Amino acid sequence: MRDEPRIALVHERLTEVAGSEHVVEQLATEWPDATLHVPFADPAAVAPILQGRVRTSPLDGVYRAAGRRSYAPLLPFVPTVLRHTDFGDAQALIISHHAMALSAVHSAGGIPSIAYVHSPARWAWDPAMRAGEASGIAGKSALSVLAAVARRSESSAAPQITTVVANSTEVSARIKRWWNRDSVVVHPPVDTVRYSMDSSVERENFFLLAGRLVPYKRPEIAILAAKAAGVKLVVAGTGRLAEECRRIAGPETTFLGRVSDETMLRLQRSARALIMPGVEDFGIVPVEAMGCGTPVIAVDEGGALDTVIPGLSGQLVRNADDHELVAGLAATLASFNPSGYDHRAISTHAQTFSRAAFRRSMRELVDKVI
Repeated sequence: MRDEPRIALVHERLTEVAGSEHVVEQLATEWPDATLHVPFADPAAVAPILQGRVRTSPLDGVYRAAGRRSYAPLLPFVPTVLRHTDFGDAQALIISHHAMALSAVHSAGGIPSIAYVHSPARWAWDPAMRAGEASGIAGKSALSVLAAVARRSESSAAPQITTVVANSTEVSARIKRWWNRDSVVVHPPVDTVRYSMDSSVERENFFLLAGRLVPYKRPEIAILAAKAAGVKLVVAGTGRLAEECRRIAGPETTFLGRVSDETMLRLQRSARALIMPGVEDFGIVPVEAMGCGTPVIAVDEGGALDTVIPGLSGQLVRNADDHELVAGLAATLASFNPSGYDHRAISTHAQTFSRAAFRRSMRELVDKVI
């Protein structure tokens, strides 16, 4: 029986459950004795496997005192507290990073460090994206200050990481461009056990748009394209663009708002195809759809290039300005032929992004680094 390495895990906050938190959960599954260090945490966002294993910082008291209403005011202080974190007798440090967590490497004390990068802080490095993430003079000014903190934090810590891991080839390119570091690609874990085919669920005559209705995901592109193509579109999700999306939608578009996990699973299994109009870091939802045997229609950029194989798991539409993209996507929707896809083959393809595959890849990488 092999001796397990002593691992310390780092994540920059536990305030919600999303893709990066699922990564942390799988890392904690692979190393069941590892302690997770986070500056602050909401108990509702702590997965069962992490119970009793989370260590917070003094910022957590401030977060609690504020009623856990907003974590944003605390973010500028995250790099400082992570720089002064004690990782005890850990033999290796695994950092889950998407904005500030990389600063934990300054406390590593010479032990090997592996950074699993969901993305460099995209809103910090990309002015165009940052412009869409805040409104009003005060909001834009605050985000500009926070972006400077994030860039400084990443630039200082990136050279000290032993091994950088990107969650997609798109993110790997950003790491090279913004940090001047090479990286290894390990795709994030997708629950392909839950999101799987069910022959009892019949395919229906609608396309699906699922996820948050926020600027960088460009939901309005899918909605306008469906209207132009005259096809049925179901929108599952909400966000600050919800009102605008409803205003521009055609009569064949239905808005469901936030849906339960059970409803989302049924939609993924019964849709003709899922539409992904935004440039994603990786894109968990599209792979969940593929797990259900559903093809994906996406722009030919970002994480989709790692997951959407034309003719096998979906179609790629040339990314362009909004007008051209709407036209190109509308043409694809109007001519889409679901009979040209093998649903079982799509589901099998999705298995290459399973949780087990992720844990196996990370285990091999960490063992090699140590």
